[in-house]
Amino acid sequence: MFWYHATPYSKYSGGLVPPFDRNPPPMRLFRSKIVRASLIVLAALFAAPLLPGLGARPAIARTAPESFADLAAKLLPSVVNISTSANAPARAGLPEMPGLPPGSPFEQFFKDFMERNRPPGTRPPGSAPGPNPREGQPQRPEQPERRTQSLGSGFIIDPSGLIVTNNHVIDGADEITVTLPDNTTLKATLVGRDERVDVALLQVKSEKPLPAVPFADSSGARVGDWVLAIGNPFGLGGTVTAGIVSALQRDIRSGPYDDFIQTDASINQGNSGGPLFNMNGEVIGINTAIFSRSGGSIGIGFAVPANLAKIVVAQLREFGHARRGWLGVRIQQVTPDIAESVGLREPGGAMIAGINEGGPADQAKIRPGDIVIRFNNQDVKEMRNLPRIVAETAIGQEVPVTVWRDGKEHTLKAMVGELPDEPKVATATPGGREGTAGAVELGGLGLQIAPISGPTRDKYRLADDQKGVVITEVTPGSAAAERGLKAGDVIVEVQQEPVNTPAELQKRLETVRKQSRRSVLMLIQSQDGRHWVPLPLTAEPGPQRRPG
Repeated sequence: MFWYHATPYSKYSGGLVPPFDRNPPPMRLFRSKIVRASLIVLAALFAAPLLPGLGARPAIARTAPESFADLAAKLLPSVVNISTSANAPARAGLPEMPGLPPGSPFEQFFKDFMERNRPPGTRPPGSAPGPNPREGQPQRPEQPERRTQSLGSGFIIDPSGLIVTNNHVIDGADEITVTLPDNTTLKATLVGRDERVDVALLQVKSEKPLPAVPFADSSGARVGDWVLAIGNPFGLGGTVTAGIVSALQRDIRSGPYDDFIQTDASINQGNSGGPLFNMNGEVIGINTAIFSRSGGSIGIGFAVPANLAKIVVAQLREFGHARRGWLGVRIQQVTPDIAESVGLREPGGAMIAGINEGGPADQAKIRPGDIVIRFNNQDVKEMRNLPRIVAETAIGQEVPVTVWRDGKEHTLKAMVGELPDEPKVATATPGGREGTAGAVELGGLGLQIAPISGPTRDKYRLADDQKGVVITEVTPGSAAAERGLKAGDVIVEVQQEPVNTPAELQKRLETVRKQSRRSVLMLIQSQDGRHWVPLPLTAEPGPQRRPG
């Protein structure tokens, strides 16, 4: 490579040469090949960040542990086996005959056996009416109560004998027995349990302090991290399995606060209530469920994250039951159609479908149709995030709530209440399907509507204070039918504005069409309560009034 002085050039003899030297020799700044090669390398390194892909560092996996033995030896003493027993009601008769393939050699055998042992005064399943061949024979004495047993796992969180497990492990138990790794058995008492998160807290009395393990900050868990599961699969006692965190924030539709850690560490029946450990020996989750068609592990297990579990455990320890924050709303998912109809750039947040009268949301002036996009300075990315965030908020704390309303953000202040045992929900209003005289047909939406009057109120059994416009017919195959609307449902609001007559509803639709929106948002009062339904807008030929 040659470098030249940047001096002014002028024309001479058809070439470009310096004005004071017509035939200058080319000047090399660096004559050494080694130096020139070094400069090329340096130039490439400096240019790398400017070129896409050249400056990226390759993903490198850390080496797997040579052995989990030291960690397992440290943790095993803190994991216990839990067995429960309960009285089952006496059976009135024998169980039904097992399902056998037609023509099986055992089919007739079981039929004869069941007939011989059938209690007097009963008929075989599917038998025709007529005299009972066993009528008048001595009655079989009632069978005594049976004892049922179940097995699970747990772990010690306090040397005084506090043990955490799943609620479903001890649910309905009359007696709970804890077996320590040294085969010591202790009777346990129930401190408290929580069905919604499936966590229970037990207490045992021991003559000496028990080895305890701490909860981790599960928010630091990453997909791909190594984990250990220790438990009591199939009653085999302390069993250690290893795997990784397969996924985070899994919703398996088991409750309102689903936020599970998914792992491929082998988890089987009996592992329920056992701990999922990180490599620091901390509990990052409580093994709770598996996905399986056979009952055995296929590498898809789920654990309650520690950050959620330890809040519940602390409340069970202090109050004997879980205390959760409560906003007093009914919410639904924000779909792309709903987002477009309210001017939200992307679907997200939780849409308010109903408000509990006198609840925290009502007092904070939150309205149906608002979309909660932030609560207590935490983003609500989707509907299922809001119940968990509210539940984890301190009761009695005033927090900011950012909602999307009228095309812009509004920040309100809400005082978080305590979730009642049986929170009230919006009431449903059943309805019929017959046509109604004088109904207005909305051809573009596939709906027939009518005002709420004495006849329609009686016909569809609407509440005396019900307001809105009642749906009297839904066109089969229409968008309204696909979204589950039916006769008897009531349209309460359109685009977050109340409507009480078909004329008001038509006016709102015309306004929406003038705004060139692709869908219209309606608040529907149905048998399931209130919920928002977006309907696509098509060419509307105008209302047609059917003759009565």
